[in-house]
Amino acid sequence: MTDTPETAPETPAEAPITDSPPDRLSVNPRSEFHDWDLLRRGVGIRYNGVERTNVEEYCISEGWIRVAAGKSLDRKGNPLTIKLSGTVEAWYKS
Repeated sequence: MTDTPETAPETPAEAPITDSPPDRLSVNPRSEFHDWDLLRRGVGIRYNGVERTNVEEYCISEGWIRVAAGKSLDRKGNPLTIKLSGTVEAWYKS
């Protein structure tokens, strides 16, 4: 019997790092699709070929974004949003 292991010790599995943002992401901290680490990295959104900087939430697979509707607020103080349908592309800025 030998004391040397035949195989290397197991290491914890690490999540693969991807260069594409998630399918759905929100800037609202109360949303289940909010992820501060991804937002801090910087996500760019292109909607119908135009880069947008005022996107509150997006979904690539369903093809929509939510943007603030002017300066209107709801009764809880959150901006009112409208849903726009079209072609959505997302990428990391850094």
